Amino acid sequence: MSVPDNRRWWGLGALAFALLALGFDMTILNVALTTLSEDLHASTSQLQWIVDAYVLVFAALLLPAGLLGDRFGRKRLLLAGMVIFGAASLGGALADGPGGIIVARAVMGIGAAIITPLSMSLLPAVFPPEERTRAVAVWSAAMALGLPLGPLLGGWLLEHFWWGSIFLINVPVVAIAAVAVAFLLPESRDPSAPRVDWPGSVLSMGGLAGLVYGVTEGPARGWTDPVVPGAIAGGLVLLACFVGWERRMDQPMMDVGLFRDRTFLWAVAAGVLGTLVMSGTLFVLPQYLQVIQGNSVFGTGLRLIPMLLGLMAGGLATDRLSARTGNKAITVAGLFVLAAGLGIGALTGVGDSYTFTGAWLGVLGLGIGLTMVPAMDTVLGTLPENQMGRGSGLVQTLRQTGGALGIAGLGSLLSSIYRDRLETGSLPGTGTGGAAGEAANAAAETARGSLGGAAAVAGRLGDGALMASARDAYVGGMGATLTACAVAALATAVLVWVFAPGRRTERAAPAGDGRESIHEHAAS
Repeated sequence: MSVPDNRRWWGLGALAFALLALGFDMTILNVALTTLSEDLHASTSQLQWIVDAYVLVFAALLLPAGLLGDRFGRKRLLLAGMVIFGAASLGGALADGPGGIIVARAVMGIGAAIITPLSMSLLPAVFPPEERTRAVAVWSAAMALGLPLGPLLGGWLLEHFWWGSIFLINVPVVAIAAVAVAFLLPESRDPSAPRVDWPGSVLSMGGLAGLVYGVTEGPARGWTDPVVPGAIAGGLVLLACFVGWERRMDQPMMDVGLFRDRTFLWAVAAGVLGTLVMSGTLFVLPQYLQVIQGNSVFGTGLRLIPMLLGLMAGGLATDRLSARTGNKAITVAGLFVLAAGLGIGALTGVGDSYTFTGAWLGVLGLGIGLTMVPAMDTVLGTLPENQMGRGSGLVQTLRQTGGALGIAGLGSLLSSIYRDRLETGSLPGTGTGGAAGEAANAAAETARGSLGGAAAVAGRLGDGALMASARDAYVGGMGATLTACAVAALATAVLVWVFAPGRRTERAAPAGDGRESIHEHAAS
């Protein structure tokens, strides 16, 4: 469909504004957990559910949300998602206890699960192929910008206002975005989209919820806790049943055949890896910047900006180069740059200055931009017109699940190395019996739980040796996690280089079903 230049770019700006809120909402809560614990007397379990309720609902609903957009209208459902997200954010700000916040976060997850895939699926409907790469770059940068802005904005809000302000900030953002989308962007739908597949929806939602819950609880409960492998196994069984069910359907909610297209498969693999690396880095780095380098919450957010600038540079470079080189070449190059940034970051030492950290963060961000922007552009170019919503939902489901798996797996690796390397023998009372021994054991367990816990114990007891050991242990664990990510990036680069085709052909469909006819695109 034809949309005037000014309208479509202003409309993209409105989408980016909404995605900005979703991005910082994923990280803003991290800096507020201590405040919520003190002001609302939230227990550790309640704090965990405040975080997990959003992630579980978000991951579980991405796939059916995309299908509903195809059937009932992508713009219409996108606006509904914005209203849900804004109303739930207002409810969270006005909640009077942890239970209310947990419910609000779950409903926010519903809104986010609608907004994310449908905002992506609107891009091919509004932008012609020659502008789509630039639009995807803006879309990706908006989501990524919110991640480091979360701690920065959250720290500023908590310094000046009450805890509810971290939820209230979402309301005007999504309200402005919704009004702009309503007036600037056209409706887009597929009249032949299948009806809602309720058995498939239940199986996919249950499977993803079980899998994400298991990997999220793993680092906290321990991977041998029966709940963790039980949830993961149950989730995998339900997902296997879902795939089997979809293969039997004439009009499936998830077209399993998409994965037979090597262009689609390897572009999704690169996009998932980019999400995993970005999520993992933003999980491990803030503690290093805060506790080891001594920055405030606000200062930590500022120091993550080089990664964002690198990501934006990668998106701009992709826009300029894709027509000449094709997306595949840029994606492979991006994966190698990504591996280089991670490898340099793995060499980080306790005494390194921020100059070194900022430099490798910039390289890392450049690699993420050169990987994710062409990969997502390739995915959108591969999806048939009548599967934009479903296909975008599938891609975002894989990306967000990959991010959750990455945080859980990398967090477990970091925690394991940190606990093994931390020396707590300097604590007074260690190795003795009675009350002194119990106090020492409790302090040691607190220190082993996290770098922040070790800093609190060391500060209370004036134990410089414990703090030095904690710094060394954490940096060692961070180096191992970045090394693991670098190896994964290198492996993915080689696989994409070898197996992804240099040219792709969009699949045709029987006449009258709404799909585009076969036509070739530049390399992807």
